Amino acid sequence: MNLEHPFSDMEEMCKAIDDPSSGNNTLEKLYAVANIFYNYTGEAECFDLLDDSDPHDLGGWSWQACTEMVLLTDGSTDDSIFPAYNYTYNDTLQYCQSSFNITPRPSWAPTEFGGRDIHRDLKHFGSNIIFSNGLRDPWSGGGVLKNISKSIVAIVAEEGAHHTDLRFSTSEDPKWLEDMREKEVNIISMWLSQYHHDLHYS
Repeated sequence: MNLEHPFSDMEEMCKAIDDPSSGNNTLEKLYAVANIFYNYTGEAECFDLLDDSDPHDLGGWSWQACTEMVLLTDGSTDDSIFPAYNYTYNDTLQYCQSSFNITPRPSWAPTEFGGRDIHRDLKHFGSNIIFSNGLRDPWSGGGVLKNISKSIVAIVAEEGAHHTDLRFSTSEDPKWLEDMREKEVNIISMWLSQYHHDLHYS
């Protein structure tokens, strides 16, 4: 996987689908889309679907999905190329035990941080948090989109995708993305300055 993606994968993927060189059938167009994500530099000649290696050490998400963020996902539609899947905790338990020899903790995050009413919960004990959301990211539907307090702030980008602001900057970055990153840096700098001020004068 190449991490130096353009600022908007979705736009690049749409271009790949519309490109006549992508071919005419659905699978060829899906390959062109996958190529954006897995081979943006164009250096890979093919994808080895059996290669389970992880040169970027992104396997940390699997660990987190077993210990902190157990997500209940399933899908069953006749309109998808993917087979139907009905979630069972048993499948997650077997995966986590065989992969990491641990038992998943599906209630850890809401127990530790709250979450049934995250605005109420964080308002009482949270501080210095930026919730960054791009509205083109499907996950933003469950995101914090409004400020909770002076130090728990939401920064929302209408054109943003999944963690767009955390990617490396490129010459193609639009102004809204540059402004978003600058705002985040300024907020964090203010928090650090306040911390050092309090440390010095306490």
